[in-house]
Amino acid sequence: MHNFGRLLIISGLIFIIIGVLLLFAPRIGLFKLPGDIVIKHGPFVIMFPLVTSIIISIILTILLNLFFHK
Repeated sequence: MHNFGRLLIISGLIFIIIGVLLLFAPRIGLFKLPGDIVIKHGPFVIMFPLVTSIIISIILTILLNLFFHK
């Protein structure tokens, strides 16, 4: 149970960090990078944040390798 509690705390912190990043993402320019595809058709908007996803993936890979490297 000790490990499960630790897992819940860590996953909760990760969700909080992701939520804060999503709140401030438009202010720092994420989801509006060149290469992010936005399709507007009437009242509907479809977003494909390709470049943003690649950048987030690179950052997370570096951070996770730093923290969990054995």
